[in-house]
Amino acid sequence: MLGLYLHIPFCSSICNYCNFNRGLLETGLKDRYVRALEGEIRQAGRGERVDTIFFGGGTPSLLEPEEIGRILTACREAFDVTSGAEVTLETNPETSTVARMEGFRDAGVNRVSFGVQSFKSEELARLGRVHSVARAREAIAEARAAGVANISLDLMMWLPRQSPADWRESVEALVDVAPNHASLYLLELYPNAPLKETMARAGWSLAPDDDAAEMYLWSMGRLDAAGYRQYEISNVAKPGAESRHNLKYWEDGEWLGFGCGAHSTRDGIRWKNVSATEDYIQRVVEGRALPVETRRLTALERAEEALFTGLRLARGVDIVAVGARYGLDAWGRFSPGLAPFLAEGMVLREGNRIRLSREGMLVANEIMAVFV
Repeated sequence: MLGLYLHIPFCSSICNYCNFNRGLLETGLKDRYVRALEGEIRQAGRGERVDTIFFGGGTPSLLEPEEIGRILTACREAFDVTSGAEVTLETNPETSTVARMEGFRDAGVNRVSFGVQSFKSEELARLGRVHSVARAREAIAEARAAGVANISLDLMMWLPRQSPADWRESVEALVDVAPNHASLYLLELYPNAPLKETMARAGWSLAPDDDAAEMYLWSMGRLDAAGYRQYEISNVAKPGAESRHNLKYWEDGEWLGFGCGAHSTRDGIRWKNVSATEDYIQRVVEGRALPVETRRLTALERAEEALFTGLRLARGVDIVAVGARYGLDAWGRFSPGLAPFLAEGMVLREGNRIRLSREGMLVANEIMAVFV
């Protein structure tokens, strides 16, 4: 079934490392954007079955519960949304209260993903985050008190001046607050990121690569022991709490993206909406086309992407099945490139399925280049 991605581009402040399509919240602009988003959804709907909806951003929790409810109503009117659909709202801790969480729950949200990033105050300050460690803990408790049973949180490793001991402290705090799901990402600095300039001025450095590898391996082992299961390179979950929406990205699924800058993939065609918020609103109002980039993938490109993304999963990917789906001998084509990694134990083959070892996940980009 399809997934729906809904982009909310507004933030109360701009983090100094972020390169997503976002801007500062303006109430009037937000009101017009929500109306445009409803319009785009209704225009695109054809009654297809949908089992995941994901509000991403930006900071979707800056919308009022009533606005989230209106958008979800548009989704239900335009698509056949299943009764058990996973509906995720990305949330920053500073936007949370019990009342707001209850409002989001009543609107139809049943999964909340908190952008915590760190449980150390000095690291939050370096990242330009506006919430405190205490606020992050309170927000998670508030969501539970409001009846949101499925909670995820994000942490970032390899931060400026972060030591392995600092990282372990954040992971232990994660275990203590016990979310259903967690995403653990390496910090990626885009070329013009303000944080990069701040690091240069302040003399802040990143930990050596070996320390970053130790952070990653230690955290995955610690979360194993705490009852989480790693199901993707950067994601762990309690049994049954995997992100059903994000699995569509890794399992060669299909999704429709709505809002400024949103991406869609359907029937081998990929497209991206116009990024500028005002331009997006104007195009919806005038009934003009929203996609500014459209690409039809060849069968080989679709197979390459299915293998590339599928190998991110801890269980790996059936290389023979992917080849059959797209009409090529995938094993014959790609096994020479995989051979050195198979010999080193970085890639494991189990029947028709290939997967990364945990050590292989440390060099995943190098391995996945075989398919690109």
